Amino acid sequence: MRGLPAAARGYIGCAAPAAALCAAPAVGLGPGAPWSSALALAILYGLCEQLRRCRAGRAPYAPDSGAPGGFPTGWAGPVLLAGVFLLPPPLAALAAVPGALLAPAEPRFAAARRLWHAAELALACWAAAQVFRALGHQPLSAPQFPVVLLPAVAAAATFCVVLAALDGGVLAAAERHPVRTAWRGLLTRSLAPHLVHGLAGLMMAVLWCSSYGPPAALLVLLPMYLSCWAFDRYHRERAAHRATIRALVQAVDIKDRYTRGHSERVGRASVMIARELGLAEDRMEALRFAGILHDVGKLGVPTRLLRKDGPLTPQERRVIELHPEYGHEIVRGIGFLEEARAAILHHHERLDGSGYPYGLRGHQIPEVARVVAVADAFDAMTSTRSYRRARPVPVAVAELRKCAGAQFDPRMVRALVASLDRYGWHPDLVTAAPEPGAGRSEREDVPPRDAGGGEPVPVPPVPLPERAGRDGVR
Repeated sequence: MRGLPAAARGYIGCAAPAAALCAAPAVGLGPGAPWSSALALAILYGLCEQLRRCRAGRAPYAPDSGAPGGFPTGWAGPVLLAGVFLLPPPLAALAAVPGALLAPAEPRFAAARRLWHAAELALACWAAAQVFRALGHQPLSAPQFPVVLLPAVAAAATFCVVLAALDGGVLAAAERHPVRTAWRGLLTRSLAPHLVHGLAGLMMAVLWCSSYGPPAALLVLLPMYLSCWAFDRYHRERAAHRATIRALVQAVDIKDRYTRGHSERVGRASVMIARELGLAEDRMEALRFAGILHDVGKLGVPTRLLRKDGPLTPQERRVIELHPEYGHEIVRGIGFLEEARAAILHHHERLDGSGYPYGLRGHQIPEVARVVAVADAFDAMTSTRSYRRARPVPVAVAELRKCAGAQFDPRMVRALVASLDRYGWHPDLVTAAPEPGAGRSEREDVPPRDAGGGEPVPVPPVPLPERAGRDGVR
């Protein structure tokens, strides 16, 4: 687990022994315990993990973020819950361990991810089995449906609550999420899928104990697998949409080489702000898309203006200022970008009403647009361009604070500053240098000096997130 944050190592180091203590009493159960059923369920769960393809139930943190998670329960969830209903609590916990330890994992911190996955599932199965027994039901040995329906639902809910509690803790420990938001939405998003898995697991357990035996229980997994296969198709379609978005961004980057990589970084900064504000996951995704696509309207701007060497005329400036409306029209037909369209259209509005395209004021400007405006300005100031060096992050933050209230929403500025203090800023997408002679040699937000190194020419104090006149003064 080298490289993991100390808090994450400590968290996993506590969870793993706790899971071992829960499973340890299985040693004293003796030969009369249902060892054959436990072994069969452990093997079945291990096979399901190897064939896993469903994205439902995936842990809320990104698998490439360094957190030791990212495993979905997928269509194998009913197998674990069938073990909860069929086995004593220690054996139910033990049955989840082999499959979790052998499951595929992201290469980074793979051992820690598998250990964490095994520990959290063992704890959740043990707790669910304890609740099932506490409600007056011993492990099933004969069909008892529908008498066991309510205890089974309570056990499945317990399984979900324990996983949500543990996942929130690993978010706070491994990804340094704010404690006040680390658990937000985990239970509400996963409760319904786990209750469905609980009912499917109960069906497996009842069939397992019936005269038809364990082979009949396998029939329950077929519809679960098919539903997860369909869900995976849906996610692949979403991935195709994202590839389309990336193609649009690459087209913008090719057309305006000064801002190559800028769109991706604005998307990242927008998500940082959204996370600090405690926005829901779906809104965070909408903001990421909005940040990535905020300049897609440049595709409708003549290339000669984007690369013009020298100042823009008022008429050329007006053409540049049409790019938010062009962008809005380009993405109009993409359904899942509905909220992002507002940010694309209004990210050059200012709180004092002097922005464009409509001169909106204050809270007339959509919240997503106010987020992207701050992220856009911050990345522009901290990015190296051919006409100037990047400003240090503290200087850019000071400039944002200076313009808060007139140009930027102070709440969004505070959220970005808090997120920068928590996570730092690592612009690993490097802006590529344009071809020699392409574009302007200087811009109004960087004081130009004469050849003799004299005093800088006075300039307006507002930060220009892109080349002034081309992307517009905010």
